[in-house]
Amino acid sequence: MSWRPTYRSSKFRNVYGKVANREHCFDGIPITKNVHDNHFCAVNSKFVAVVTESAGGGSFIVIPVSQSGRLDSHYPKVCGHQGNVLDIKWNPFFENIIASCSEDTSVRVWEIPEGGLRRHMTEAVLELYGHSRRVGLIEWHPTSSGILFSAGYDYKILIWNLEIGDPVKMIDCHTDVILSMSFNTDGSLLATSCKDKKLRVIEPRSGRVLQQANCKNHRVNRVVFLGNMKRLLTTGVSRWNTRQIALWDQEDLSMPTVEEDIDGLSGLLFPFYDADTHMLYLAGKGDGNIRYFEITTEKPYIQYLMEFRSPAPQKGLGVMPKHGLDVAACEVYRFYKLVTLKGLIEPISMIVPRRSDTYQEDIYPMTAGTQPALSASEWLSGIDRDPVLMSLKDGYHRPNQLVFKAPVKEKKTMVVNGIDLLENVPPRTENELLRMFFRQQDELRRLKEELTTKDVRIRQLELELNNLKNVSPNNV
Repeated sequence: MSWRPTYRSSKFRNVYGKVANREHCFDGIPITKNVHDNHFCAVNSKFVAVVTESAGGGSFIVIPVSQSGRLDSHYPKVCGHQGNVLDIKWNPFFENIIASCSEDTSVRVWEIPEGGLRRHMTEAVLELYGHSRRVGLIEWHPTSSGILFSAGYDYKILIWNLEIGDPVKMIDCHTDVILSMSFNTDGSLLATSCKDKKLRVIEPRSGRVLQQANCKNHRVNRVVFLGNMKRLLTTGVSRWNTRQIALWDQEDLSMPTVEEDIDGLSGLLFPFYDADTHMLYLAGKGDGNIRYFEITTEKPYIQYLMEFRSPAPQKGLGVMPKHGLDVAACEVYRFYKLVTLKGLIEPISMIVPRRSDTYQEDIYPMTAGTQPALSASEWLSGIDRDPVLMSLKDGYHRPNQLVFKAPVKEKKTMVVNGIDLLENVPPRTENELLRMFFRQQDELRRLKEELTTKDVRIRQLELELNNLKNVSPNNV
């Protein structure tokens, strides 16, 4: 019997990656050298944000998407954190709002002015404190406008209601550092991968673990929900230390449906899933390749398509939302690749080759738009809704009329031994401790000098008083 390879027709079989011209790249950026396993880059239709290398705290820059080219060395930064910034994410519904988390145990929400920064920004719209150790991950809820999730090295996930500026729920079911978080389409389920080698599907409002898998043969690093397919995809390492992907049924995590080895390299595999085209992109940290697959509901479930190759290693990748793509060029995905050695951000467009210049409805179905389906209070009350969809046919011109309003929080006090602990926040990093120490030394030196001056003044006044007493009887 002759062997015949399985062939499957696909409209995305010939998708290719196109690197932007040098004048459309962002050059001269001091990209962070932090080894934390994150992308350090966030993109929306207005801005590109990148975590930068800095001394004495953490910072990131925000550049308008249209402002490509070489960056000025004195370009203003967002620099309010006291520790290294570990993750940044744009709000999907307010394109000027970005959240960041840091080694200083805080999560901060910033409002970027129209047109970008004109001076250094140090004051955040909201400062959120609740974790006892550094915060490594943040994720916005996919359908609610004011819900933010943060995962710290204290093994806890906090759910923040930004309408009041406080945490409303703590998920405490992990026994080690949380590596990644992913939501299903309507945000009713949360999948997490953890350093304790377990994959979990959690009901976020209650914190209840619905499904759990012990990943001994396939050590999970990253997890992503595959839209409404009721499946999860994970990237990790096999027992033979090869990079591997696995497909899981979200309602039964006892065994993976499919396991597929990728290669023998050691860098982390970042998965990106496009629910509109059912395409999966795999990008390895430290190498320049991006592989792409098509996910189907029938066997073999994962169909390899092609690979984009580049000699420049990538530290992280930002992804442009669908409404920011060039529909006329049949662009279905766009990465912003961080090349640390060159200080470069390189846009890479994934394009479906088509001869016609008309709108291609088969590759641009209705997609999640910029209007929230729920408020924070509605989601917390138990309501779930699918995202509000929009069409890309006429391009994206409709501005979001919503305005982000930070809550006005009343000043609280917590006085212990005459010290307001909320006003005098204890240091969270070594650099902050040293700065506080030297500041206190200067304050002590100033107070001693002031005390000495007052002692001299008191002695002078006492002498003058004695002189007056001695002189007064003679006058009488």
